Parts: sequence; structure tokens; C-alpha cells
Amino acid sequence: MREVKVWDIAVRVGHWSLVVLFAVAYLSGEIEVETLHAWAGYAIIGIVLFRVLWGFVGTRHARFTDFVFGWQTTLAYARSLVMLRPRHYLGHNPLGGWMVVALLATLLLVCWSGLELYAVEGKGPLAQETVTLVPQAQAHDDGKRSHESLWKDVHEVLANFCLLLVFLHVGGVLVSSLVHRENLVRAMITGKKQA
Repeated sequence: MREVKVWDIAVRVGHWSLVVLFAVAYLSGEIEVETLHAWAGYAIIGIVLFRVLWGFVGTRHARFTDFVFGWQTTLAYARSLVMLRPRHYLGHNPLGGWMVVALLATLLLVCWSGLELYAVEGKGPLAQETVTLVPQAQAHDDGKRSHESLWKDVHEVLANFCLLLVFLHVGGVLVSSLVHRENLVRAMITGKKQA
């Protein structure tokens, strides 16, 4: 067996940056450190958008065409994994590939809902200046509170769903590492895997 380069520096730095930034955003949201929370969210948006672009123009194993498989291939891989005889993939396996897509999409949804919530408070790029007349102020405040409550609930549900995906991802990495007898965490640090 020989070591080969699989994941480029952009994939690896992006991956570990998302790990840190999601943890910062999640924890700062719980203790309501608004500025830190917002900036972590902005950074996540930038990294996710870059990763999506890199999924089309990046190196071989960074491209979606290398790791997003059809449902039949994915289900066949899942069955073979349950039987502890899965096919080994140099890049992401079919389940891992779909997890990448799910995490990227969910992170974008979490950030979008956060931007909507921030806009209700009159902050962020989605905020708009509004002029309200004095008699309409009470109705405006009630509408603002219900709108804020809606986006807060959506944001929290999506953030918790993303955390669930993170736990599933970590579990999948551990299972795959054991079944294939390879250290996937080390591979995501060095970029190299056994071929």
C-alpha cells in the first residue's frame, strides 16, 4: 500500500474551519454573544459558498462528480456496510458524499434563517430601513415580535438539525475508519490516504 494525496488544502482548511466556526456559532448562540455569533455565521457562509464552487472546479476528489453517487449505488454501499464488506473509495464513499451535501445545504439554511432573524432586529445585509407612522407603531411591534419569534424558532430547529448531522457524520467517520482500517481524521488533516 502507498499513501496518495486525496484532499487538497482548500478542502481540509475549509473542513476544519467549518468545525471550529460551527462550534463557535452554536455555543455563542446559546450564551447570546450576538456579534461573535453573527461573524461566525458570515464566515460559514463564505466557506460554504467557496466549497460549493470548489465542488465544481476544484481538484479531482473535491468535485461533487467524484463523490455524489446515485441512489442505487448509495443504497448498495449502505447494505454492504451493514454486512461489514463495503467497497473502499479513495475519496468520500457514497454515504459520506451525501453527508457532505446535506451538511453544506443545512449550513446554508441555518445561516439564511440567522440572517432573516438578524434583519428583523434591523441588522445585517437583509435589514431594511422602514418608516412607521405613530398610530401603526403598536401593530408594527406586534408583527415584528411574531416575525422574530418565527425566524428564531426556524433558526434553532435548523441549527439543532445541523448538530444532529454533525454527530451522524462523526459516527460515520468512526464506523468507516474501523471497517476500512484507516484513520479518516488523520487523512483530513494530512490530505493523504492509503491506496
